[in-house]
Amino acid sequence: MYRSNNVAARIFDRQIVTPPPGTSFHCVRRFYENIVPNHTVYDVECPDHSFRKFTVDGEYLITFSRNHRDLNVYRPKWLSFSYKGDEIDTFLDFPSNAQKFESFFNLIYSVSLASCNELICKDFFIYMESNRFGLFATSTAQIQDAPAVGGAVPGIPSIEKITFHLLRLEDGEILDAKVFVNDFVNLAHNTGVFLYDDLLAIVSVRYQIIHILQIRDSGHLVDVRALGAFCREDDELFLHSSTQYVGVAERSRLLASDVENGYHHSPSNDNSFLNGLKQRLLSFIFGRIWNEETDHRLVGYMQLLNPKSSVFDEEFLLSFSRLHRLDYLEVVYRTPDQVQFLDRQHLLLKLGSVDGWVSRMADHHRAFFAVYDMETTEIVAFFQNSTDDIYVLFERFCNHFHAASRNSLCLNFISSHSNNIHAQEQLRSLKNKAVSYSQFVKKMLVSLPFNCQSQSPSPYFDLSLFRYDEKVQKEG
Repeated sequence: MYRSNNVAARIFDRQIVTPPPGTSFHCVRRFYENIVPNHTVYDVECPDHSFRKFTVDGEYLITFSRNHRDLNVYRPKWLSFSYKGDEIDTFLDFPSNAQKFESFFNLIYSVSLASCNELICKDFFIYMESNRFGLFATSTAQIQDAPAVGGAVPGIPSIEKITFHLLRLEDGEILDAKVFVNDFVNLAHNTGVFLYDDLLAIVSVRYQIIHILQIRDSGHLVDVRALGAFCREDDELFLHSSTQYVGVAERSRLLASDVENGYHHSPSNDNSFLNGLKQRLLSFIFGRIWNEETDHRLVGYMQLLNPKSSVFDEEFLLSFSRLHRLDYLEVVYRTPDQVQFLDRQHLLLKLGSVDGWVSRMADHHRAFFAVYDMETTEIVAFFQNSTDDIYVLFERFCNHFHAASRNSLCLNFISSHSNNIHAQEQLRSLKNKAVSYSQFVKKMLVSLPFNCQSQSPSPYFDLSLFRYDEKVQKEG
């Protein structure tokens, strides 16, 4: 259907034409076709700040001071200047105020967040969809060679103090804070933190714990649960009260005996019990193998079902895994390092090795994906990052991995290869150019889980409205 490039004509058309049901929001976004930036103002006098991002509605511009101690929040003035003309050179006649940052933004407030030896993480900022609250983080310096004590994973750096600050964006008041001591959370580009509606997931890579918090309307951070060693609130109580609970001395004896026999236990555990998440993951894997294996005698003799045994028999798992392409025992040594909400009940976990976590070439390392149900505490799906099963889901249902808030409308317009024909063409081109399909799958799945609020729903990024080829340059 032909659409006029005249703004006045399109506004008149909007007044007399009723859009089809369910398309009014999309029709509003089409007006951006007539409002396209066509000039850049250079050498603008800007404050010496580190600019982070706008909120999705454009109401707030988040910046940090150069010493990474103060938070500065600006509000755009919107249309500050107008000019009638067609030639680019005529923009030289702009008034002098057009070269100043203050002509376009007003400083709302400045808040000091960092204290003592802490600094603001300039790559971290998460806001609620209502834009009432913003979450910021401050931390001390990393300690690369920190000793692995208290069940910490060796090879993971430690941060003496990490503080998450919950602010009211309207006036900058600090409402609540959450502190992690001698821990490590990957704050770069919101990697280790994910917000869905009012639920917040924070991944402790060092101690392998997923902290689930809720942001209340009152502005408080409330602990909901911690997934890791235990999955239910009464798991620890049950272990202490069970007759099968192994005492400290007995656990030490079992661990020493296994070391003498040549078995190597997970470095993240200082006892003979698997943590709750990995126990459920191995149970899911075993159940899938049981259902797929035609000769149940291969699994019937195992000591795994021995009621006298409180641990998985690694010798059995090692021999049993030889019958399958995937070494399932390797899952025990994987560390959950990233998580995202698929909805309020399900989490998508990424499990990778310490070597893959610290390497920049993460797409060359083996990793696993698991879907965890927080209500039933069960693993409902498990994939390897090179298998075609999860890639097919990613290609066909990419929008479901965005985990857009149920109250958000604009986030549904993020272009992907599952909702846009132009994105599909780009994906098909990358697939045809790939040397190895397996490596292509790994490379595509590196983006999973998606970092929280890492994609912009701006109409200018909507491939249904605008698209261009970076290789095509305008001739002079």
